[in-house]
Amino acid sequence: MRIDPNKSLQELMDVAKETIEELDQGEKFLVKDLFRGFEWNRIGKGDRTRLGSMFYNYALNEASSQLNPLGKTPQNQQMYVKK
Repeated sequence: MRIDPNKSLQELMDVAKETIEELDQGEKFLVKDLFRGFEWNRIGKGDRTRLGSMFYNYALNEASSQLNPLGKTPQNQQMYVKK
């Protein structure tokens, strides 16, 4: 899927969920790691923040058996690990 500023948050969340499947067990990541660098930069700052909140709620609830939030980086980005 081509990422551009017009993608909805749900479409971006779907891309993030699909990318999780490619991670190895025990691998640590940030939400922005689930997108290629230039794709992440195409997402507006406000949408990136909202996507981060959506993903955190997803990790705590729907994907709690698959993901574990680890804490925040010095840049205030949430770190996760795939179980």
